[in-house]
This record gives sequence, structure tokens and C-alpha cells, in this order.
Amino acid sequence: MKSKLTFLGTGTSSGVPMIGCGCGVCRSEDPRDNRLRASALVEYGGLTMLVDCGPDFRQQALRAGLTHLDAILLTHNHIDHTGGLDDTRALNLFEGHPVNIYCEPYVEQSLRHIYAYAFAEPKYPGSPEWRLHNIGGGSPFTVYSNACESTLEWVSGIGYRQTGESHPEMAETVEVIPIQGWHHKQKKLSVLGYRFGGIAYLTDMNLIDDCELEKLKGLDAVTINCVKMSAHHSHFSLDECLDFFGKVGAKESYITHISHLLPRHEEFASILPPHVHPAYDGLVLESH
Repeated sequence: MKSKLTFLGTGTSSGVPMIGCGCGVCRSEDPRDNRLRASALVEYGGLTMLVDCGPDFRQQALRAGLTHLDAILLTHNHIDHTGGLDDTRALNLFEGHPVNIYCEPYVEQSLRHIYAYAFAEPKYPGSPEWRLHNIGGGSPFTVYSNACESTLEWVSGIGYRQTGESHPEMAETVEVIPIQGWHHKQKKLSVLGYRFGGIAYLTDMNLIDDCELEKLKGLDAVTINCVKMSAHHSHFSLDECLDFFGKVGAKESYITHISHLLPRHEEFASILPPHVHPAYDGLVLESH
């Protein structure tokens, strides 16, 4: 099945340029060195899915001309990956459907705390309308089109009124394979990557169990995170990143979640092995 992935953002939690920094990377005039927080838009099996929804989501969505979204798949609960979820209210309004969010149970608990107003009853008028689906790092799961969700009708001063019922059995669906990794070598925080046919998107990991690597065989393209050359407590070093790419054996490999501690794009690309590339905002990958 054909899959297409667009990098909406390829930066680390602080983005590039970083506030207050005057380093050569942050002052670079190469647009590929201007990085919003890490996120990807995936078109797969007729569905449009967002992987992570960080603080730059509004800017990313406008830049990409986004008008439709079937689902959001969250990797973990950190704010640079969830801080833009309130902006999905615009999709509620113009699409007239709730937004489906797929995440691990601990991520849902975090969202219910951070976005308490979105779950409160009665709801504050205009709060985002979401449908949360719990997933784990094991078996493949089904993502549903939002076309068969209940319809949202806006009533001024009151909020959304839901009309009709959800009919997931009638919705277009795709199967997505989760890949579990860890944001800390002591396995203190679970992070999910996702495989969409021939493309797999992974970020914010510095440990992946060997059994999970079996899910990544036969890929056209794979991504992983790297924030600096040397060791880091929660991200791959460059050597660890390259070792991961070697084990996976994808045709092409892409580094994302890049910080200003790595070289400028052009220099970085020149020191990487063949078939390994630094990703940049707006880069498109396709698998047939």
C-alpha cells in the first residue's frame, strides 16, 4: 500500500533557531536549518494522519495547507509533542467531526490533566472535541477515518451539539504497526514509533529492544532522532543512530529531532554515510 510522509517539523524540543542563541547553526541562512518541533503528516490507505501535535502545529498546518485530518497518533506525552492539540479546534469547526487521537494509556492520563477543560462536564463552549483510543506497543491497531464519526453542530454560546451516531464499522480503515522504544535507557518513559507500510517514523528514543526491530524489516525509509554527536541521556548519539540504521537496513534512513548542537544541514549531510540523510521541514518521503 502506498504511503507518503511529510516532515512538518524536524527540530528538537527548543526548535532551531533556539531562543537567545547566536551560534552558527541558529544564524544559518539555509532554510533547511530552520526547524519547527518534530511532527509528521502521513497519507496512507486513503487516510490522513498526524504523528505528534506540538506547539508549532498551527504554523505547520497553515504552511502545509492542511484542511483534513482523520487521526492523530501520539508518540509520548512531552509538551513538544502534544502542546498544539488545542489548535485542532479549527478542524472540529470546519470538518464538523471530533478528532481521533491514538495514544498509550499514560499519555491519555497526561492529556486529561493538561487539557482538563477539554474533558470537563459541562464543557466550556468551544473546547476541542476529541475521541481517545488507547493503544500499546504490541500488536498492530486499526485507525479509522473520521468520516463516520458523529457530526458536530456549533451552537453559539453553548458549544458543540453532537448529532447522529458514530459508525466505525462503516469507516475507511488502515492498519498501523506500533514500535515501542524508550526515552531513557532505564526504560523510564515508553515512546511509540509507527510503521505505515514501507515507511516507519520513530523519534525521541535512545533504547529499542531487539524484538521491536523485527517490525522494521523491509522498509523503504525509516527515521530516528539525534540531538548531538555524543551520548545523551534520552536521545541517540550519532553513532547509536547509525548503528540503529544499520540494524534496520532500510533503503534510505533519515535523522530527525535535530538540535543546534549538530552541524548545519549541508555540513551534516556531507559527513553521513550513503543512504543516511538529515531530514528537514517540508521533506517528503514516499513508498510504493
